[in-house]
Amino acid sequence: MVAAVLLAWFLGQTPFFDPRTETGYWVGVAGGLMMVLLFAYPLRKRWRWLAGFGKARHWFFVHMVLGVAGPVIILAHSAFRIGSLNAGVALVSMLVVALSGVVGRFIYLHTHRGLGGERETLQALQAKLGLADTSTQGGLHFAPRALEVLHQVQAHAGHPGDRWVEHLARLTVLPLRLVAARRTVRRELDAGLAQWAAREQWPADVRARRLRKAIGLADEHLDAVLRVAQFAAYARIFSLWHLLHVPFVFMMVLCAVVHVVAVHAY
Repeated sequence: MVAAVLLAWFLGQTPFFDPRTETGYWVGVAGGLMMVLLFAYPLRKRWRWLAGFGKARHWFFVHMVLGVAGPVIILAHSAFRIGSLNAGVALVSMLVVALSGVVGRFIYLHTHRGLGGERETLQALQAKLGLADTSTQGGLHFAPRALEVLHQVQAHAGHPGDRWVEHLARLTVLPLRLVAARRTVRRELDAGLAQWAAREQWPADVRARRLRKAIGLADEHLDAVLRVAQFAAYARIFSLWHLLHVPFVFMMVLCAVVHVVAVHAY
């Protein structure tokens, strides 16, 4: 995003993108058309007859590309100057929509399966990560204390509430708690496997290989617990994001229409 803004600044300082020239005018038209084409993706989700034209993830990919290229071209067209109050409101609205789109994409990754837009339920995510099958922990039987810590973490994070304080805690406090749990689990795995290796007389390379495998299994489990625990929080934030994103979209469209009319009328 920083590189895109710097590119827009560089292009905006060249005479080629000066909005007072014919070329600069058509550059603005091109950026405006890109912003108009952004609405193809939300319309595709609402108009069933469009569903037959390509997969949703392809539409979403084009939506993301246009969401970056359109604002960059319009920024270059404006040369980072605000000529009128309406143009300023349109520009600020566009930047807010573009930035909120980046944030929305980050949240989207935590609440949807791939780019198809199909929302994953908490139960499906648990099944996907193997949390519903406790047999995935069978390989850690030599470290009962490590298993106990894993169970305690899952019990603590497995029954989330729906208050905002609890959502924020799962996004901020829970990852820190898992860092401490991860250290404890790795220490217990190392100690337990050392006793087992001494009893079975394993070579050093065998012990190191099995320790890496055990640590990988425990880390995967903790990562899965964190993702499942944060699912509800990201889903709640995503619903709030829609409430904030849509009004700025309408404001941007309204101001852009007024801007285009004013340019051609005056």
